[in-house]
Amino acid sequence: MKKAGMIVAVEMAALKRKYGEPAEVYHDGVYTVMRYEVGRYELFVLSSGAGEIAAAAGTQYLITKYGVEMILNYGLVGALTEEISEKKICIVKAVCHYPFDLSEIDHVEKGRYTEFPDRYIETSRELREEALRIYPNLPEVMCASGDRFVGNEADKRALHEEFGADICEMEAAGIILTCVRNNIPVMSVKMVSDSVHGGAEEFYRTFEEASDVCVDVLDHILKGE
Repeated sequence: MKKAGMIVAVEMAALKRKYGEPAEVYHDGVYTVMRYEVGRYELFVLSSGAGEIAAAAGTQYLITKYGVEMILNYGLVGALTEEISEKKICIVKAVCHYPFDLSEIDHVEKGRYTEFPDRYIETSRELREEALRIYPNLPEVMCASGDRFVGNEADKRALHEEFGADICEMEAAGIILTCVRNNIPVMSVKMVSDSVHGGAEEFYRTFEEASDVCVDVLDHILKGE
């Protein structure tokens, strides 16, 4: 069987509702990794906790320890525009780590890593195309990612204006950057849980339903349906 990894920040209940108890559970020091068999894959799932550093470390751990051949991620995000409305599922086309800033020393735009041609780091085109074959109406979006929950409408609109992003969240940059540097395909499916007008209250109200939809999309990818 092929090996796939899945990084989840905090929305683990949806995965357990979908797949039940794992075939095996590994307690590796600070990490607990669950192994499932889904379609043609052994799926190794790690709950990283919130934030870029934790997500990047968990991603590298799955790649190094378990030899996964791709990384999948799902989670909930905030909308930065009216178009990406509440409860709308989307695929991350590319991510910008917007707090990252070398502009004063390397004379590049804020959010850009100098190894890339611009400040957006792209996910796997092949995996996106596979998802769109199954779900042709899913929008591909630009994601602003940073270690902060953004609930304020003015802050959301400012992120959109400065970075051209459609959504914001706290882990995708760490996951995607790590995968690209390891030459590992990566796909991130997100569900908008709070609109451009909403914040924490709206996020928690839609948490479970939104997580379930994300898992369903990735399940189809793993099973090749």
